[in-house]
Amino acid sequence: MQIGQIVYSKKGRDKALPFVVCKIEDEYLYLSDGKLRKIENPKKKKIMHVSKTNYVDSNLSTQLENFETTQKKVKNSDIMSAIKVFLNKGV
Repeated sequence: MQIGQIVYSKKGRDKALPFVVCKIEDEYLYLSDGKLRKIENPKKKKIMHVSKTNYVDSNLSTQLENFETTQKKVKNSDIMSAIKVFLNKGV
């Protein structure tokens, strides 16, 4: 798993929904979809409860990695567009 990667939830109310990995801490991922789970309040989920894809948005990944150090705002619209690109590609 890496920051900026698209994953699908395997468990819970959000089952089968795509998310972007915003942060990784030990065995937990912090996920956002830009709509229900905003970047300001990401969903905390165990790694074993998500299925990963091979798609990583490189621009979003760079923004998220530098988010805490530069205080540059990552917009929810950026996350939604990354998910939309992934879904349109059919990867």
